[in-house]
Amino acid sequence: MARPTLIDLTAFAAVAEQRSFRQAADVLGVSRSSLSHTIAALERSLGVRLLHRTTRSVAPTEAGERLLRRLKPVLQDLDQAIDAVAEDGGHPSGVLRINGGEGAMRLLLKRVVPVFLERYPQVALDLVTDGRLVDIVEQGFDAGIRLAEAVPQDMIAVPFGADLRFLAVAAPSYVAAAGRPGAPEDLRRHRCIRQRLPSGKLYRWEFEKHGQEIAVDVPGVVTLDHTMLMVEAAADGIGIAYVPETAARPWLDDGRLFALMEDWSPAVAGLRLYYCGHRHVPASLRAFIDVVKSVG
Repeated sequence: MARPTLIDLTAFAAVAEQRSFRQAADVLGVSRSSLSHTIAALERSLGVRLLHRTTRSVAPTEAGERLLRRLKPVLQDLDQAIDAVAEDGGHPSGVLRINGGEGAMRLLLKRVVPVFLERYPQVALDLVTDGRLVDIVEQGFDAGIRLAEAVPQDMIAVPFGADLRFLAVAAPSYVAAAGRPGAPEDLRRHRCIRQRLPSGKLYRWEFEKHGQEIAVDVPGVVTLDHTMLMVEAAADGIGIAYVPETAARPWLDDGRLFALMEDWSPAVAGLRLYYCGHRHVPASLRAFIDVVKSVG
């Protein structure tokens, strides 16, 4: 029996963990057909089926589960050994995978990525924008970037950027026609632009003043799932939107939007770069964390 290669075993581990040939192929940077041939050849070589396949799903067989349990720590040890060699050479290298929301990625691209790539040109960044809060360990990411309140408690978090505010905003034309709400309860009599979260739920607008917290299930005839679309819809007079102040700032500065109930919108903890502290932290991630800290 020909012994499997490291490429074969890495391919199997990727498919077994992702439960998807497409997603595993994306992670590995190969085609799905090539990956499928690799797995089929591995199974023929070992004489055992490692994966259950249907048109809708992929899952390890009992033999596949046993192999994956033994294989994962070996591959992790290998990664650590390679990282250690890279550290000895003083040049972090490899691919660094980071998951985050669109707004966080925009800020990361603007403030951190140019500095990082200039300092560490041998590291390739794989930045994945996802509205959903994913398990970064399970999905094969080195780190994530989210609002502080969304970071899992078992993760190590590094502050990135200033605190932020969410504001209710509306166009001058809307305010002239419908007036200004003075308190969150007044929103029930206004036309609001509702937000659908990645989970599918509608977001309840959250306000706070002098320790009093209020969450309002606002009425509205338009529901959107993208921040900038909500800002633009509000600027067009469609209704009141509730968005990060940073997203609405250009419209606020030039008068296309008014901020409403600012006294009900205190600053909250901003973005955090987070990662698992129970795993080996590769040199490339440590270098990225240093850059995040240096830019504030």
